[in-house]
Amino acid sequence: MSFDRSQHPADLDGHAQEHPVPDDRGTAGGAGTDPADSRIGRRPAGRPVTLVASLMVTAVVAAVLLVLPTPYAVRTPGPTADTLGVQDQSPGQSATEKPLIEISGAETYPASGELRLTTVSVYGGPGGDVLMGDVLWGWSSTERSVQPVELVFPEPVTQEEQQEQGEAQMVSSQESATVAALTELGYEVPTTMTVVAAAEGTGAEGVVEPEDVIVSIDGEPLESYPELLTVLDDVTPGDDVVLGVERAGEPADLTITTGEGDGRALLGVLIDAVYDFPVDVTIQIEDIGGPSAGTMFALGIIDLMTPEDELDGAVVAGTGTMDVDGRVGPIGGIGQKMYGAQRDGAEWFLAPAGNCTEVAGHEPEGLEVVSVSTLAEARAAVEAIGAGAGEDLPRCS
Repeated sequence: MSFDRSQHPADLDGHAQEHPVPDDRGTAGGAGTDPADSRIGRRPAGRPVTLVASLMVTAVVAAVLLVLPTPYAVRTPGPTADTLGVQDQSPGQSATEKPLIEISGAETYPASGELRLTTVSVYGGPGGDVLMGDVLWGWSSTERSVQPVELVFPEPVTQEEQQEQGEAQMVSSQESATVAALTELGYEVPTTMTVVAAAEGTGAEGVVEPEDVIVSIDGEPLESYPELLTVLDDVTPGDDVVLGVERAGEPADLTITTGEGDGRALLGVLIDAVYDFPVDVTIQIEDIGGPSAGTMFALGIIDLMTPEDELDGAVVAGTGTMDVDGRVGPIGGIGQKMYGAQRDGAEWFLAPAGNCTEVAGHEPEGLEVVSVSTLAEARAAVEAIGAGAGEDLPRCS
């Protein structure tokens, strides 16, 4: 951003020289004049100089304020990427185009249209300051948001730590999206679920042990992580469940009192899930971190693995985390992501239902925003949009 300083303070004061000077001529007939009258035409020299100096000082102070660092972070629309297309090549890379999503071990089909994941660019926080000029620019724009930096980065982290967290979240997001997409398509994804630790203060503390391998719940054998989550959906938080595990090669039944989170029963166990994928899915994307692309990754996998041309040429963007059981989760920066989608040609946008309070009334002009809470709903929305029946899809209100 640049600020125009081409208008100098002195230019603003030019009118100070335009006041008329009283006529010091005598009366008709050539009468003499009083010598004191000549003083009437004198202009006060000090006043214009004072005004110019004040304006110059004000301009200098304003310029200094504009470049002072502030305790704010500014969010702006970031780049988008088509999950059905190729990854963007960085300068210096080979010109060979690589699909953003590659699938082997199953037949794939060509797709028309685009499924664009959306991102947010954040200025401020670890590794950088936001200047007052940037804050003023952000406040004046409907596409940007300005927030105290501690709200955007609640935990003090370094720039390197932030990047590592974002990369780890992206890897986890891709894995969860793959599990959810394959499950939605009817595949079984066998999972080995090993206990890492019990959360402090939960019913699992002192009951499970690290390296326990979960094999059943309430007597029902478990083959996959989504199955475990599905069973827990039918449990009332606070009820007991019997967790079947293998401990040091021996079976054991453990009674755990469940907790509650987001309205769901929780075991209070940190699990390391290792998936045995029936299809090899590789997602290649650079310079983007975080978990919010999960929904669009899952939709891209589904579109590529189904013979139907769901989009029929439509450009659909969206966002949302993706759980292995197909739940779409809310994300940050929804406003900036909608504007980024509009900028890059999207006509439709899939928004997590959990973000609807931030979406309603703030949709960019010309962008149709649809509310989704599960992968199945998102898939149905894409099919309806491609079939020209998107007008009946649920909206945020």
